[in-house]
Amino acid sequence: MPRSRHNAAFALITVAALSLTACGSGDPADPQAGPAGRAKTPTTDVVSAVKKNEAAAELLPAGVRASGTLSLASSVGAPPGAFYEEDGKTLAGADIDFADAVAKSLGLELKREVASFEAILPALGSGKYDLGTGNFGVTDERRKTIDFVTYINDGQGFAVRDDSKLKEVTDLTQLCGLTVGTGAGTTFEATLEENKHRCADAGEKPYEVKTYADQAAVWISLQQGRSDVLMSTINGLRYAVTQMDGLRFLNEFKRLDVGFAFKKGTPLAPAFQAAVNGLQEDGTYDRILKKWGTGKSAIETSQISPPEIK
Repeated sequence: MPRSRHNAAFALITVAALSLTACGSGDPADPQAGPAGRAKTPTTDVVSAVKKNEAAAELLPAGVRASGTLSLASSVGAPPGAFYEEDGKTLAGADIDFADAVAKSLGLELKREVASFEAILPALGSGKYDLGTGNFGVTDERRKTIDFVTYINDGQGFAVRDDSKLKEVTDLTQLCGLTVGTGAGTTFEATLEENKHRCADAGEKPYEVKTYADQAAVWISLQQGRSDVLMSTINGLRYAVTQMDGLRFLNEFKRLDVGFAFKKGTPLAPAFQAAVNGLQEDGTYDRILKKWGTGKSAIETSQISPPEIK
């Protein structure tokens, strides 16, 4: 979706999309709490003070150290991951801060290009980009063709309208007969499609999966009744329902590690892993999580392509 249509879509769902960000506490004493407890865009600078991690930088391939640049494809969707601010040009979000902080610690400049979520992983394999971000969950299927360097833990969850009879989804057969909205090319779509047969196996009407390339369209589908339930990232769902009336977060379904994505066999992974661990040691990591209200997504240490969390 073009940026102008993306902006308009968010406006339709009562979110000033390009000014919204992390989950505020709603506490009047919270400096990030706005009118009615809704969050303002965090402006804390968590990147400029990052120092170069010489040991991590030494792990970079010589050619990369010489050029000092890497090409990064960023998927831009909704807070708190990555989104456009009010000016429609400036990118913000946890994914943006993590990538910028790691790049600075490695002494690199990122040549960032916005790309659609579903296009990034194939483009890494073709060599179009050096790395990608977009809340990419680490799955065993993706690990066959992609290397990951983990930096947070997020995962799969559900949201519904307030009038929904659903209280919790612990098994996908609870969705039988319903319409489920989700993002195209995501682990959510894959999980839903892989398990759709279970409804028929149980003698029930299968659920229908509706996918959207734009995150705003996913939420509009729920608000307008075209979807009965949404499946998306835990952090994104928790944030979004604080900004939209008549919707509620249902529950977490499955946790997944999230990482920077690279072409399989990349020589960049050890340097990025060391950089993330260095940010944890110097406190930058926790400052980024605090800024975006995602402290529950902290990981103990960065890993390279760990097995999928079962």
